[in-house]
Amino acid sequence: MSYFRFATPAYPEEDVKPMREELEAVGAKSLRTPQDVDAALANQSGTTLVIINSVCGCAAGGARPGVSAALQNAVIPDQITTVFAGVDKEATARARQHITNYPPSSPSIALFKDGKPVYMMERHMIEGKTPAQIAEDLAAAFDKHCTKPGPSIPAEAFEKLQFVQVCGTQLAAKAKKLAMAARAQQQQ
Repeated sequence: MSYFRFATPAYPEEDVKPMREELEAVGAKSLRTPQDVDAALANQSGTTLVIINSVCGCAAGGARPGVSAALQNAVIPDQITTVFAGVDKEATARARQHITNYPPSSPSIALFKDGKPVYMMERHMIEGKTPAQIAEDLAAAFDKHCTKPGPSIPAEAFEKLQFVQVCGTQLAAKAKKLAMAARAQQQQ
């Protein structure tokens, strides 16, 4: 059994930076540590969106553009946050501890109200949907639970956004190759 077959790759920051920046461009704050996650979710009033970002194709093709479009809604969450699965592993694990009654999946999107999850879009609810369909589902959740006026960024800025289309398999292969090289170097 290969160690790499079941290990979560640690994707190099330079590979995921454009995917992280897509969400930051629409107002999401990247949570990089468990302490960041706790500060964002513990004892909070109001609404907080937590996007568990991912390099997988369905995230690139649907989740990030869908979230970005949903944040053009007339009402949006008070706070918009993101963790990156496979990169910020400890922060992602902590976010998942706050998302009760749902199995871990990435990408996924959780909406919290007063520190409790009130809406969850799991990976299986993202796969096969267009960004417009994802945005529509999220906007409906925002309409139901949020009160902060939107959008998160002006429409003109949103129209200029370009989204990364990268196959996660390519990045996983690169991460595996880097890990194997590092392991070989340690054994020397």
